[in-house]
Amino acid sequence: MYLNQHEIRTHLSKSFDDFVAFIQTLPDQRFTATPYGKWSAGQQLHHLIKCARPVGNAMSYPKLVLRYFGTSQQPSRSYNTLVEAYQHLLDNGATATRAYWPGIVYNAQRPVLIQAFLKQRDKLQDLLSGWSEQDLDKYRLPHPILGKITVREMLYFTTYHNEHHLQQLRYNELQSHTWENQLQQLIF
Repeated sequence: MYLNQHEIRTHLSKSFDDFVAFIQTLPDQRFTATPYGKWSAGQQLHHLIKCARPVGNAMSYPKLVLRYFGTSQQPSRSYNTLVEAYQHLLDNGATATRAYWPGIVYNAQRPVLIQAFLKQRDKLQDLLSGWSEQDLDKYRLPHPILGKITVREMLYFTTYHNEHHLQQLRYNELQSHTWENQLQQLIF
């Protein structure tokens, strides 16, 4: 599925909004608990902010500066193709690089983190208006796992990345025994 600018805007916004809506439903202990050493919901939120921020920053640079990363001689991959490539890398052991690891997150930080996350959504939405369909496929940005990808593909990634972490959180919530076991480990 190849998404045009309007479709990217819609999917991108939905991925941010869905993540925030879910995060707001979590009780305090589930926002900060780290089931089996995995990132807490708050840490996942912090990670997503750290990942979205450089995309917005890069999209705000003059296009002449972005030429440093090269230009693409072929069209962007489809959303599904990019997701498959990313999932393949994850399946083969790829993980977030240290620069994108979250710190310790406390429940009191939740409103500030949500506000920062939504600020990144708004920034990406505003910046997207200044890009033509052609330029989205022309300019590339470096991704720590996928390599140099087009701006369109980076926006696809940002959308999918939000959805991926939301799916992880939903899965953790469905595994109620995980939370019970986590609590037992803390108590005993």
